Formats: sequence, structure tokens, C-alpha cells
Amino acid sequence: MKSSYFKWLIFACATITPIASFAQVSCTRGGLQNAVDLYIEAQTSGDISALPLPGGAGYWENEERMDINEGLINTAQNIDYHFSLFDEDSCQSFTEVIVTDEDTPYVLGTRMRVNHDKIAEIEIIWTTTGYWLFDADAYLQYSSAEDWGPIPAEERDSRGTLISAANAYLDAFLEGKIDQVPWGFPCVRIEGGAYTGRGSPDDSCEVGVPAGVNIANRRFVVDEVIGSVVVYCTFGAGGPNGGSGSPDTHLFRVENGKLRYVHTLTHLLQSAFQGGGDN
Repeated sequence: MKSSYFKWLIFACATITPIASFAQVSCTRGGLQNAVDLYIEAQTSGDISALPLPGGAGYWENEERMDINEGLINTAQNIDYHFSLFDEDSCQSFTEVIVTDEDTPYVLGTRMRVNHDKIAEIEIIWTTTGYWLFDADAYLQYSSAEDWGPIPAEERDSRGTLISAANAYLDAFLEGKIDQVPWGFPCVRIEGGAYTGRGSPDDSCEVGVPAGVNIANRRFVVDEVIGSVVVYCTFGAGGPNGGSGSPDTHLFRVENGKLRYVHTLTHLLQSAFQGGGDN
């Protein structure tokens, strides 16, 4: 009798273990970290079977809704570097992923939304060889050298301040009103792989900001702990002949209300660039 009981107990524990691990996915900072850990494992192996996905999970690549079973997430990636934002208020995470594989390099911006103990949405914007200013090796070099660590609690900017700083930067593209942007010094920008920094205390993210481009369709993931906000948007609002702008992410680090780092990914073929990103 005792032997049968222990066999049943072992079977029961083995059965509930996966459920317990899924339950750790939640809207808390730790729960969002668990969701990202599961995503990184899936993206590394190309196997999504361990992801706690509900039946109606949403999956997008470059703002196109698609079947998750046909997505890039099923292609194993040798990830060189990644870091994440955790937004407890909106139950979202954002992860920058860098892959420097010689044949198929990528930089990914992956947003996820958690609903209770499930990953309800996964959205990836990716760039690779031939896309706007793409250079994965340079992206890795510069991104991994930056400090995206926690900001002391008494020095953290509010959620509103972070979103306002991001909006001011993106608003400057349309009318060129760069004087309204909370520029910090030094501030450096990585754009596809191109880098504005020179190692000077006067380094500025103002370099090369164009005018006349409407950065539209903005959505935000905010992490006050690390003073960061990422904006999913389109570079250009589209044109009368079709197109809705180029899928884009702008990631910001803000310190004391001022811009410190800017990372940009734009899903736009270099050959298709015509000055406005409206293809």
C-alpha cells in the first residue's frame, strides 16, 4: 500500500511541475522576467513548445499578423547578447536580441504581453543584412558596452516623464523642433548598427535627426527601474498610394529627465529608402 502511494506521489509531482513553472509567468517584474527567459530559450532552440501560450495568442512580425508556427521564433538563433525592459503596469516586456551569426545575423526587438499566467502576445521587429544601416557586430559592440542597469529609486523618473521624453524626440522628426527635446550630454545613438558616439562628453543624439517624417502609430513599453521606454511605431505615416510606414522601434534610456542612449531598429530595406520610410 505504501509503495503504491509513493508511486502515485511521484507521478503527481511530475505531472504538475510544468504547470507550476507556467504559473510563475505573471505581471510582476519577476513574472515578466520568467516569460522572457522562456522566450530566450525558445528563440535559442527554435522550439516554442515550452511557451505558455493560450489558444488565442497573437503573433506579429514587422507589424504583420501571422501564424506563430511559421514565424522567425521557430528558427534557432545563436544569441550573443540580450537585455529586457519590464512594464508591470501594462504587463509587457521588451527584449533586444543580437545575433551575429556570419550567415544570418539579426537584431530583434521582441515585445510580449502577459495575461495572468500566459504569454498572450509576441511581436517581433527584426532587421538583418540589407536593411537600414544594419551591422550586427557593431550593434553588439556598442549596445553591450552601455549601462542599462537599475537607477537608484530616489533618482528614477516617472512613467510620464519617460514617455514625454520619447515623444519629444519622435515629434522632432516631423517639424524639426529639436529644441524641445530633453537632450542629455553625452547621448549616443545606435541606428541599425551605425553609431553617433565619439567618446566625447559632448556626444549628442541630435546628429542626423531628419525633418518632415511623421513617426506614427506609437505604442509604449516603460520600465521606470532602468529609466527606459521603447516605442513601437512606423517610420512615416504612409502615403496616398498605399503603405503604412516602415515598422520601427525606438528605445530610450533617460537619466534625470535627459536622453542618454537611443537605439533604433527600422524594418526597411536599404535599397528601398527614399527619404521618408513610407514604403
